[in-house]
Amino acid sequence: MPITIKNSKGFSIVEVMVAVLVLAIGILGIAGLQLTGVKNNHSAYLRSQATLFAYDMIDRARANPVAYAAGLYNRPASAIDANCATTTGCTPAAMAGNDMYEWTSAAYNGSISTILPSGQTIICLDSTFNDGASAALHACDGLGSVYAVKIWWADDKNGALKRFVTTAVIQ
Repeated sequence: MPITIKNSKGFSIVEVMVAVLVLAIGILGIAGLQLTGVKNNHSAYLRSQATLFAYDMIDRARANPVAYAAGLYNRPASAIDANCATTTGCTPAAMAGNDMYEWTSAAYNGSISTILPSGQTIICLDSTFNDGASAALHACDGLGSVYAVKIWWADDKNGALKRFVTTAVIQ
């Protein structure tokens, strides 16, 4: 039967439904890509913040070369005190205690825990620095001449901790 103008008047409803279905699947795919991109961008932001916090502590330690070389930054958070309000009249050991106090106070009460979800930190002498599941289980052995700055944070919703470790050699 030949097609006449009378029989071909436009799209059928089935063709429109198929086109809408294909378009909807494409839009969902683009939304999924966008969501993955945002999640990865946030993860990169958290890692860069952990890097900044770690290098802040290393810079504090290197600014106090006597205490740095003597290993006075190798202390657990429970042994840290705010001994020095200013640098005038402070001993290197007191300044190290103050640096540790300020850094861990930021870690547990302020900026690190605010910026890094479940942020935990430790600085210690460690010969096997790439270990430890959290600050409570940091696995610092107190040996060697390498300070390890370890920072943990929750990067995703399941609560698994990510770890950033950087080191500084005592010279």
